[in-house]
Amino acid sequence: MSRFYRLFEIVQILRAAPGPLTAAELASRLEVTPRTIYRDMAALQARDVPIAGEAGIGYVMRGGFDLPPLAFSAEEADAIAIGLALVRRTDDAGLERAAAGAAAKIAAASPRANAGDRRLYAPAWDVNIADVVSLADLRAAISDERKLRLGYCDTAGRLTERTVLPIALVYYAEAAVLAAWCELREDFRHFRADRIGACAALGERFAGQGRALRAEWRRLHVIE
Repeated sequence: MSRFYRLFEIVQILRAAPGPLTAAELASRLEVTPRTIYRDMAALQARDVPIAGEAGIGYVMRGGFDLPPLAFSAEEADAIAIGLALVRRTDDAGLERAAAGAAAKIAAASPRANAGDRRLYAPAWDVNIADVVSLADLRAAISDERKLRLGYCDTAGRLTERTVLPIALVYYAEAAVLAAWCELREDFRHFRADRIGACAALGERFAGQGRALRAEWRRLHVIE
């Protein structure tokens, strides 16, 4: 995470927080050290961001520091709320944290969000999509256009090793599926995340090829 984005995230977290947050709490959420948070707080305060507090006590955002309201219609706000709630069904911990952060930002900036008066719910399903592979690692490899070495078990129980170019992740109710170009088969293949027994990011990348591969994959495979 870049420092600019981290500073932005600190502001959003403090705006949505019901009370003071310590540097340790912020550091845990942003996956940095408390010392980094202390430096970031000093930088924000030097830029006249109205943050009150100090090390060891906690930080709060003083009133009067607001973003313009988001202009969502009632149905748009409902669609966003239910969409973010459905992220829990992906069993992707990284996306769940991101969805919670997005929901808090929308609630803080949109008068239609009604965060304290929820009317729509989407309970999580009791499905464990992936026990071994990290879905966050798969998403990172797709974004970085980095090749992966997979240890995969097919439906017949055969173990194979594949080098793939990961291009998309499809979240179904029963499993998350990695779409990739398989160098062994020289074609597109789909790998259920719960059947990937090993996954290693390689030093080799396929920079600049991801978009074209996805376009061809979408042409051949209908994904609703």
